Amino acid sequence: MADAVVIGAGPNGLVAANLLVDAGWEVLVVEEQPEPGGAVKSDDGPADGFVRDLCSAFYPLSAASAPLQSLELEKHGLTWRHAPHVLAHPLPDGRAAILDRDIDVTVSGLEALGAGDGEAWRRLYGLWERIGSELLSMLFVPFPPVMAAAKLAAHLGPTGLLRFGRFATLPVRRLAEEEFSGPGSLLVAGCALHADLMPESAGSSAFGWLLSMLGQQVGFPVPEGGAGQLTASLVNRLQDHGGRLVCGRRVEEVVVRNWRAVAVRVADGEEIDATQAVLADVDAPQLYGGLVNWDHLPARLRDDLRRFQWDYSTVKVDWAVDGAVPWTAPEVGRAGTVHVSAGMDEMTQYTAQIAMGRVPDRPFLLLGQMTTADSTRSPAGTEAVWAYTHVPRSVRGDAGDAGLSGRWDAGETERFADRIQEQIERYAPGFTGRVRAREVSGPGELHGHDANLVGGAINGGTTSIHQQLVFRPTPGTGRPETPIAGLYLASASAHPGGAVHGACGANAARAAIRGRQLRTQTALAGLTRWLMR
Repeated sequence: MADAVVIGAGPNGLVAANLLVDAGWEVLVVEEQPEPGGAVKSDDGPADGFVRDLCSAFYPLSAASAPLQSLELEKHGLTWRHAPHVLAHPLPDGRAAILDRDIDVTVSGLEALGAGDGEAWRRLYGLWERIGSELLSMLFVPFPPVMAAAKLAAHLGPTGLLRFGRFATLPVRRLAEEEFSGPGSLLVAGCALHADLMPESAGSSAFGWLLSMLGQQVGFPVPEGGAGQLTASLVNRLQDHGGRLVCGRRVEEVVVRNWRAVAVRVADGEEIDATQAVLADVDAPQLYGGLVNWDHLPARLRDDLRRFQWDYSTVKVDWAVDGAVPWTAPEVGRAGTVHVSAGMDEMTQYTAQIAMGRVPDRPFLLLGQMTTADSTRSPAGTEAVWAYTHVPRSVRGDAGDAGLSGRWDAGETERFADRIQEQIERYAPGFTGRVRAREVSGPGELHGHDANLVGGAINGGTTSIHQQLVFRPTPGTGRPETPIAGLYLASASAHPGGAVHGACGANAARAAIRGRQLRTQTALAGLTRWLMR
């Protein structure tokens, strides 16, 4: 028995649990995997002495997240590390766009690539300095974000607010056309492609701008020793404050009586009572109609969830590299994160091929040079490198010549890894000759690391505007409350969505604390049922 049972020990579940113990609750976290972390884990490989991050790897939103920062994880074993440069985008002609935490370095480099591009970057960052804190406050709280929205409106004024609204809805391709003369815009466009957005998608400029401006402000930090150290610090803090964690136990049902969540039932049949709340750090389709039977849920929700859209599938490759990656542009070797793509048109081609169900022939790569950021990741004179790219959830054909069918068995993932390596070779000739070992993780392997990465989807559902804000995970309130009193959705399927910021878990925890009175819980659950009826 506990005041609250948290299902899932990913970052959202662990943030929620920590906030609940801080409020004086007795908390039990139940995780089906043998170790906690969800998509925030690390292990040894792909060669002796190397550390690889199994899924996520760098954490700008963690560094900017009020919920995570409030936990003071540095007191519980977490140390952040930074590469000399934040981000690089190598170009086919041997030059590179560079993002550095020193804005003057960023500006001077971009100005050399395109007249006026440095000042364009400074303008974009000036906007961020003016409203970024309010924007993050709006993003990381449930709807409606009244106070943060009022502060944003006061800063911008009526006409400024209209212009910002236009800016936020721009496709990133249009933003590049309006603001940049050269390839400096690729830093923003590449950040937009961290999500499942095309350069032509409405709102892609806002996503790319937010992430690239965070890179300018706080960098893309990594935990010293591997991503698992972020999880370890969350677990250490939880246990130091009296919370409990059990791993290797799979929750099969949320027990509902009289429209209220009262317990969870694990695979061996044991029922664990939750006297106040159940918080589910699981994806929405796994919760609704899965852990909670449809008999307890509004009929409209079932129809809405049928329309739930996952983000793209993912293939990830880890390499153990002797020496440094031999980038044609040497400054790229000082960046912790690298975007690999010839330019905006190739990005459009890549995303269009995925939209048509075709495996991309020249995939956009998000690549990490982890030893450059954290020297503990591999032996001296080597580099721990990874890259991931997206592929269709349902493959209809291969845009390349390897005949990939979407089975993603060992043979297909290895052939696709060869294609990924060829893409790196275009900007770092001789890379393959320096590879000591590699490991490939297809959609199935990623799903195996974390049950929420369904089919290799890493964002808990599409980032497109039709499934954001009050539409996430289905049209409703944009809040963590569910149609069941005392049950809260705490995963990336809830607003504000994917990335390691802990806000989904924090919102659920705070909702549970506010709703501790049965009358409040019942009223909010009733409102949610009414909206979904």
